[in-house]
Amino acid sequence: MRMLFYAHSGLRYLVLLLGLVAVAYFAFGLATKRPVDKSVRILGSSFAGLLDTQILLGIALLGSGWPFYPALSGHLVMMVLAAVLAHVLLVMNRKRPNPGYLLPLIGVGGALVLVIGGILAIGRSLVGTTPIGG
Repeated sequence: MRMLFYAHSGLRYLVLLLGLVAVAYFAFGLATKRPVDKSVRILGSSFAGLLDTQILLGIALLGSGWPFYPALSGHLVMMVLAAVLAHVLLVMNRKRPNPGYLLPLIGVGGALVLVIGGILAIGRSLVGTTPIGG
């Protein structure tokens, strides 16, 4: 059970890092009006996949008997909403005749805000702690 906790706690840094990289890339592409290439899809899908993995680890952690406290409800809701937002806007962008940078930027950026809110909802820090230290 502790390994699940460490994996779930440590993966948040990858989710945050990839989210920041994707937001910066999408914002740069939007600002410079660069043509969209497949790296938009790759970055968006990678972020959504990491976020899905993080949610599955969290659900497995709860299912394995990790103590449940009320703040986890808000944490769980915010994380699921983050994944839904990212997936929906990335799929909408992919299905457009001319995909752009705006929908992925809103999807990943909004998901990142929800993830940060979810992390803070359970009293965790975004930086300065390790998975072992909490």
